[in-house]
Amino acid sequence: MMVGRDTEAMRLAVLENDRQRVTVAPAIGGRVVSWVDRSSGREALWRNPQLALKCCAPGAGYDSNFYGGMDELLPCDMPETINGIACPDHGELWTLPLADERAGDTLILRGRLPLFRLDYERRMRLEDNRLINEYRIANTAETGRRFQWKLHAALAVQPGDRIACPATTACVADTDWSRRKTTTPFAWPDADGLDMSLVPAPDGTTEFVFLYGLTEGWMALQAQDGARIECRFDRKVFPFCCYFASYGAMGGAFTGLLQPCTTLPVPVKEAAEKGACAQLQPGEVLTTTVVWTYSNRGASYGTVR
Repeated sequence: MMVGRDTEAMRLAVLENDRQRVTVAPAIGGRVVSWVDRSSGREALWRNPQLALKCCAPGAGYDSNFYGGMDELLPCDMPETINGIACPDHGELWTLPLADERAGDTLILRGRLPLFRLDYERRMRLEDNRLINEYRIANTAETGRRFQWKLHAALAVQPGDRIACPATTACVADTDWSRRKTTTPFAWPDADGLDMSLVPAPDGTTEFVFLYGLTEGWMALQAQDGARIECRFDRKVFPFCCYFASYGAMGGAFTGLLQPCTTLPVPVKEAAEKGACAQLQPGEVLTTTVVWTYSNRGASYGTVR
C-alpha cells in the first residue's frame, strides 16, 4: 500500500497490485474515490466532475455534495430521529474522519459515530481483482440502537449495461425518484413492461427501487462490453438491495448505485415497526465480510445466476 496526496492536500491511501489500484480517503468516512484496472486504465467508479474532493461538516446535505465513489450510509439514509437521536442526512459516517493505519497489505480504518455511538472498523485489502472488506460495528451506548447500514457504490455506467441481482421481487422506494409511479411490488426486473435492470440512454430520469427475496447474497453491474463489478455479502446482514440511478438528472449525473442494505423501507422507524432493520444491543458487535470484484473486459466473469 502506498500513501499519496491529491491537489487539495487530502491524504489518500492506495491499495494496489499488478492488476488494480484502489484509492481511499480516510478523512471522509473512508470513501473509495477511485478503482482503476491497471492494464486498461479503466475507472470503475463515477465521480462528480463539478465537485472537488473535500471534507464536509457534520450534518451537511448529501445531494449537493454528492462526489461519487464508494461510501456507506450509517446509521440512516434520510434525516430522521432514531432512538431519540436526530440523525443527519445520509447518516454520520460519510462526513466522519477515520483514523487509518497499515498492517501489512491491509488498510485499517476506525472511528466512532459521535451522536449514535457506534464504533466502526473496516479492514481493507486487495487480492487479485477483489477488494475485501472486513467489518466490525459495535454499540458503545447504554441503550439499544436500531439503524440502517447501506453500502453506496456509485458506478460508471453506459446505456445497455445491466443491473444483475438474484432478487425475486422489487418495489419502488420513492415514486418521486422513479420512472414507475406506484409502490406496488413487481417481479424483478419487469415492471409492467419496463425492464428496470437495463440502463437507458441519458433521458433526465432517476430510479430508486428496493430488491428483496434474494436467493443469494450478491449484486452486480454487468457492462455491455463484458466488464463486471460485483458485490458479495452475507444475506443475514444485508437481506435487501437497493438500486438508485441518475440517468442524466441531478446536474447531468449518469451513474448507477449498487446498495446492499440492512433495512427496508428507507425510514428506520418504519422499518423497525416491520422488524426489517438492523439493531445492536449495548455492547453487542456485528462482524461481516463484503467482497467487491472488478473484472474488466476479456477477464473471466463467472456465471450470473
